[in-house]
Amino acid sequence: MPRQARQFGKTGYSHVIVRGIGRQLLFEESYDYRHYINLLKKYSGETGVTVCAYCLMENHVHLLLHDASLALPAFMKKLGVSYSAYFNKKYERTGHLFQDRYRSEPVDDDAYLLTVYRYILKNPEKAGISPAKTYPWSSYLCYGDEGSFVDTFLLKQLIGNSARHDAFIAADESADCLEYDTGRLNDAKAKEAMISILGTDNGTVLQSYNRVDRNAAVEALAAAGLSERQIERLTGISRRVIHMILW
Repeated sequence: MPRQARQFGKTGYSHVIVRGIGRQLLFEESYDYRHYINLLKKYSGETGVTVCAYCLMENHVHLLLHDASLALPAFMKKLGVSYSAYFNKKYERTGHLFQDRYRSEPVDDDAYLLTVYRYILKNPEKAGISPAKTYPWSSYLCYGDEGSFVDTFLLKQLIGNSARHDAFIAADESADCLEYDTGRLNDAKAKEAMISILGTDNGTVLQSYNRVDRNAAVEALAAAGLSERQIERLTGISRRVIHMILW
């Protein structure tokens, strides 16, 4: 099957995800996180791709980027090749570090820009690791910092001062954003896929499974194209648990 062509939005903003192959950890210690952030800064300067937000998790990375000159593929290639070489040499491993190509989606209006921004920074909370504001490996504290390589100028115009920013990030959000699944299904198709996989139209039956079987079923649903939000709605399993299973 030929690769799907990249989509470039009209605004130049993109939400990008990279993930370790086979859920391989991308960061073993603090220096690894710092090194990746330094590479973000370096290749942003080299390619002109602007970093507007980032969140580095153990085995995946979320980025909000602005690309005014279609340099995003070059930026991601430089970033991936450089970090893979660093990681493989340091930990004496060989082979691919990242799973497939990076995933991306265009962000074509201010409303979705804000949705993606909050979604990215709240990843540590969703995974049950720490509050967004205290997570050390995201760009949360770069907000409004004119000395940072992270450009939050437009976001600040939309959100306001730091107090408003804290309140905005803390607010509940329910919108789906890009996840590392095989393709988005509408809700009707999602339910059809669930019935095919579980053999029932009552997804809450999954709550009675033992842990191993439950996790395998959740992974099968995600592989069929269901988003985390859809799995949560159909099965009643919390999104935090689903996120931990899949990531």
